[in-house]
Amino acid sequence: MGALVIRGIRNFNLENRAEREISKMKPSVAPRHPSTNSLLREQISLYPEVKGEIARKDEKLLSFLKDVYVDSKDPVSSLQVNVKAAETCQEPKEFRLPKDHHFDMINIKSIPKGKISIVEALTLLNNHKLFPETWTAEKIMQEYQLEQKDVNSLLKYFVTFEVEIFPPEDKKAIRSK
Repeated sequence: MGALVIRGIRNFNLENRAEREISKMKPSVAPRHPSTNSLLREQISLYPEVKGEIARKDEKLLSFLKDVYVDSKDPVSSLQVNVKAAETCQEPKEFRLPKDHHFDMINIKSIPKGKISIVEALTLLNNHKLFPETWTAEKIMQEYQLEQKDVNSLLKYFVTFEVEIFPPEDKKAIRSK
């Protein structure tokens, strides 16, 4: 639908706009350097037929130009061919079942290898925080079928949220009612 609107706007008053563009004054020739002006006058005075030859239109060449017909189509780029080939022949991904099915509110049937769900990420981060000796990066890598660099980055840059409530130490603290 948008193409029809755009085409209508583009073609609106097309003939009048083309006629106006054609009837505009043609750009004048750029001014010549004063040293070349004298040389040109000298050459034209020596060879007056050159001036007529410059202004004359060659009918034979114009007829050749009218016979030329160009029909072009955009070539298919190799990038497009590679993308189409990649789309048609995708390799089947390997999947694994999610660990710990006690979170049934999320309906995840399978997880691609090399990836983990949010629940699994929070579980492994919590396990590593509570028992770092048993839940090492190598064990997490084997358990969840992840790459070593991904596990190291996960343990380095992500932590689980923990809430600590400190009891008031002095009697002046405001008590909730």
